[in-house]
Amino acid sequence: MDKELYLSLYRHSLAHVLAKAVIEIYGKDVQYAIGPQIADGFYYDFGMSQSITREDFPKIEEKMKEILKRRETWTRSEISREDALKLFEGQKYKTELIRDLPDDEIITVYHTGEDFVDLCRGPHVENSQELMSAAFEIHAVSGAYWRGDEHKDALQRVYVWAFPTRDELKAHKAMIAEALERDHKKIGPQLDLFMFDETAPGMAYWLPRGWRMYQALLAYSREIQARHGYQEISAPLINKKKLWLISGHWAHYQNNMFLVPGVAGSLAADAEIPGVLANPQDGLDECAEVKLPAGSPLFNAEQDDTMGAKPMNCPNAMMTYKRTMHSYRELPIRYSEYDVLHRKEKSGQMNGLFRVQEFRQDDDHTFVMESQIEEEIADIISIADEIYATFGLTYRAELSTRPEDFMGDIEVWNRAEAALKKILDKKYGEGGYEVNEGDGAFYGPKIDLQIKDALGREWQCGTIQLDFQLPHNFGLTYATREGGIEMAVVIHRAIYGSLERFIGIIIEHFKGNFPFWMCPTQVAVVPIRVEHNEYAMEVERRLKAAGIRVEANYADQNMNEKIKAYKKMKEPYIVVVGAKEAEEGTVSVNIRGSKEQLHGVPLDRFVAMCTELNASRSLELKTEA
Repeated sequence: MDKELYLSLYRHSLAHVLAKAVIEIYGKDVQYAIGPQIADGFYYDFGMSQSITREDFPKIEEKMKEILKRRETWTRSEISREDALKLFEGQKYKTELIRDLPDDEIITVYHTGEDFVDLCRGPHVENSQELMSAAFEIHAVSGAYWRGDEHKDALQRVYVWAFPTRDELKAHKAMIAEALERDHKKIGPQLDLFMFDETAPGMAYWLPRGWRMYQALLAYSREIQARHGYQEISAPLINKKKLWLISGHWAHYQNNMFLVPGVAGSLAADAEIPGVLANPQDGLDECAEVKLPAGSPLFNAEQDDTMGAKPMNCPNAMMTYKRTMHSYRELPIRYSEYDVLHRKEKSGQMNGLFRVQEFRQDDDHTFVMESQIEEEIADIISIADEIYATFGLTYRAELSTRPEDFMGDIEVWNRAEAALKKILDKKYGEGGYEVNEGDGAFYGPKIDLQIKDALGREWQCGTIQLDFQLPHNFGLTYATREGGIEMAVVIHRAIYGSLERFIGIIIEHFKGNFPFWMCPTQVAVVPIRVEHNEYAMEVERRLKAAGIRVEANYADQNMNEKIKAYKKMKEPYIVVVGAKEAEEGTVSVNIRGSKEQLHGVPLDRFVAMCTELNASRSLELKTEA
């Protein structure tokens, strides 16, 4: 049997065993909802008066093992809707699920032994004995809303790791422990990179050290883009509703935008103001139109001065292109942009830097002729290859095709998808990438680049989106060689994606031990005693003149305490200077992660070594001058 199918089969079956165990422990009043498998196991949601705590995990696990030892038979039955409702009478969540099933749905249930039944499509094991060798462990309990709707019942969600063998479970737990050690929400504040505050939910405060690293990433992106012919622009951070209506984002993205209510038309003095009601605590999470009194003017998009903080840069790039007529000789035109973006998220969805409400992207919108698409996207992929390799990251590509809420003509979509498929086949070979049917943007198909970190986890960062729709919406044309007028094609592109998210990923990837070129502080200078401060200042000055980010501690305190503090911040090189170094014009160097120390390194040679590390963007520190 295929391993993934096997995992799905037995994890799903174990979820039923968990539900049965909870009911046997806490009584038949327990309302059991749903219990799907997930990447490393499964969970089950329960509605119950008692709170399940970590102290309860062992007894629930023991009850599950006891149930497995009974070697009960699993029986599948197809039943009518009427019989299903009767069977689950008193179970409100099962009842709701049954009533919501299509009229022609075949309703199936699974009995485990004689006293437990669950509504389920299956498949499942035939007997609990098949699960005896499974290794599982309850590891968490959290709150969850029924059907993910915060307006519905609050439930308790019990999470369980589940693997075929104990060795696999043990390896997974070790990986989880390592992931916790790498958690950017822990390492970031420890290294004084960023902070969050309740006054700006989901919006990072970038501290001096973190902002220096942020700027290093931006500088690297700008350097590469300059080599490839990109021009950087900046545009307004808020725009009138009219712009978002033209682009189509109002219809598809309104609920994810921060809105600034406006006044529609010339209302009577006593008229209520149409717009948006906002709950500040929810960050505009709930939007509702205010009703106008009878006889008031109708809401008019042309007159409406409601504004929205931009969740993406696309419409502004379109307006920048639209400002003048263009010729085929100018194309491609590449507009890169690093403006601040805002996207409204539910409070429960925000997660450190991985999911924020304010961020920047290494955005680009490139305007091309259709004949230039293949060459341009090949160049974009070469940029991604270079950038990801610099961080020691590998990636794989995915093609996402037309979604249900697509905008535009199907034939245009077919042409766009065919173009991307041709590019991917040439770059990665036929079948060398995945296809996600229906997962494209509403305006065009896309290529997503999934990077893999040091723990083997995958993250979607880069994206290349082909767009035949927005040029039509905005009327973005160019003069052809023959003197005619054609519609431009737009390629939306990001490599880092969200800078915030990418930084969170690389914090965890490197565990805070960043490559020299992107470290907030690259060299720390420690004079042995205050009488050595003068030479230490000369070392600092020389390093700064060479563009090295340097920090020095001239306080009258123990040298070892200074070194310890800098090691805690994971500085790559800690330079120690005393009388001998001052006399000889040298430095002694502590290297991050090494017990060895370099002595008597000429200052010029050390400066050159640091300069070369910045230029090469090496992943490794030099251990000899």
